[in-house]
Amino acid sequence: MSGNAALLSDTIAGARAENRAALIAYLPAGFPTVDGGIEAVRAAFDGGADIVEVGLPHSDPVLDGPVIQTADDIALRGGVKIADVMRTVREAHTATGKPVLVMTYWNPIDRYGVERFTAELAEAGGAGCILPDLPVEESGLWREHAAKHSLATVFVVAPSSKDARIARITEAGSGFVYAASLMGVTGTRESVGEQARDLVERTRATTDLPVCVGLGVSDAVQAREVAAFADGVIVGSAFVKRILDAPDGPAGVTAVRELAAELAEGVRGGRANA
Repeated sequence: MSGNAALLSDTIAGARAENRAALIAYLPAGFPTVDGGIEAVRAAFDGGADIVEVGLPHSDPVLDGPVIQTADDIALRGGVKIADVMRTVREAHTATGKPVLVMTYWNPIDRYGVERFTAELAEAGGAGCILPDLPVEESGLWREHAAKHSLATVFVVAPSSKDARIARITEAGSGFVYAASLMGVTGTRESVGEQARDLVERTRATTDLPVCVGLGVSDAVQAREVAAFADGVIVGSAFVKRILDAPDGPAGVTAVRELAAELAEGVRGGRANA
């Protein structure tokens, strides 16, 4: 693996070498504005995130809960375009040198053109894509072009996935495996729990790829809990909520930086007694 896909793998491996999980933040492009979204991504890195997923806002985000749906709606009403997503990736990666992924549903890529999307993402310095609704069986064209441009293809496994299905998904993926810790949509939860641990163990039985857990982690305590058994901890809704709750743009950026710092401390404590 070469290019920024290698940077992604090296970043997760570097965290493992420090005996900790990687912290992965999710923030939608164009929220609250394109410039504000870029500042938020930089703030997440400044606070201690190792990797950032930039969301491509979608009008029918089936995986996303109400917090991210609200942010996507704000971004779409603001006129966000795929070009703005690419600009967000480019500026965030250029400023930090750290891996930036795009998380997107398949329909926007299909309409934009797979070759065009992968070429532009690679040119922007992107490390790859998380594709939550693209069936592995229909991913051949995407994976062909992603490989050509040295982009990682991250697929999602869920607690409902049978072991044979998990094996098929992980065989096709690269970069890491996104383990959706709970059934349902994104959002903060009171507990992430044993379902996530079980899913990570089942996924690891099929692959050497890192397994990163998302859906439900919202604070340092939960980050520490998940970091004890996962290679990465993915946090999205909690960051978005901080921006939504902030009185203005600068306060939102500060809140993102502060949450990233809290979560970074959490992931560093996850294996202290493991």
